[in-house]
Amino acid sequence: MTTWWPWARLAAAALTAAAIVAQLIRTVERTLAASDPWTAHVPTVISNFFSFFTILSNVGAVVALAIAGVWMLRHATASVPQWLATLLLCVSTYMIVTGIVYNILLRGIALDQGSTVWWSNEVLHVVTPLFLLADVLFAPRPRALPWSSLWIVAAFPIVWVVYTLIRANFITGPATGDPWWYPYPFLDPHLVPGGYLGVVGYVIGIAVAIIAVAAGVLWVGRRRASSATVPLLEDAALSGP
Repeated sequence: MTTWWPWARLAAAALTAAAIVAQLIRTVERTLAASDPWTAHVPTVISNFFSFFTILSNVGAVVALAIAGVWMLRHATASVPQWLATLLLCVSTYMIVTGIVYNILLRGIALDQGSTVWWSNEVLHVVTPLFLLADVLFAPRPRALPWSSLWIVAAFPIVWVVYTLIRANFITGPATGDPWWYPYPFLDPHLVPGGYLGVVGYVIGIAVAIIAVAAGVLWVGRRRASSATVPLLEDAALSGP
């Protein structure tokens, strides 16, 4: 597995990057063809595209998997450095949560098929999250990280939520012309029952999910690292004088 896993990571990174680019191209094409001024404003549409947690998480997955794949190819036997293990912990958590949230909360929402690349949608919300889950469970040379790493995982989602809720009221919705734009309906106080109080409920629920998934990923890594260490110690003892 050690010989082909880095190539699997690089292939997953390439597929995910292709999915992001394909969807971005379709989005820009639709924007250039639009007639309404709020729909045809390319800078706003592109900044909105990169304001989705899904897109940002997948961009992170491309970066992390590419780095991890190249690192494994260049270091055949070395232990994974802590910074890389932490990066993979964060990205794996975000992508697994993306897959869970999409398939539970958003799967049933009708999409504009003219603006959505169907295979890209499935890669970003299903295929890459499943690969990152497999990476957590099976990737060679896992590293045990301290439980304090959970604080690092929580940092990006907190910043993203604050950014999203502040930015929303300064953006005109490209699809609706409303004087606000939220990337997901469960963050929109105009749609969620209870307004901002209802949004807070969703945010808390997703925050709990992120911490829970991060704790699970961290526990698996620590358990697998511990299990991998025992045979190494036994082999060392047997080969001693």
